[in-house]
Amino acid sequence: MSAQERVTVTLPDDLVRGIDRREKNRSKFVADAVRRELARRRREDLQRSVRSPHPESETLAGENLQDWSRTLPEEDVDSLLNPSAGKPVRWIPGQGWVEDNA
Repeated sequence: MSAQERVTVTLPDDLVRGIDRREKNRSKFVADAVRRELARRRREDLQRSVRSPHPESETLAGENLQDWSRTLPEEDVDSLLNPSAGKPVRWIPGQGWVEDNA
């Protein structure tokens, strides 16, 4: 278990009553809710990033994986990547990564 820190949170009475009806351990309930919300926001941030990537991402998207892999020491190629794994994708400006069915 990770270290814990005590915090004071003020909630409306109706929320506290709702928690108490469903859970004996308020702290656990609030911690679970906060974890879910943080995960939701991380997903939202990632989706926003995919929709509007950093300009350097478009440059990297144009790079060829096989060309890049040739710059690696030979002993690292198999341990770092498998160029035949996964699905081929391509970058479409304004749309993001799409599966390349060509």
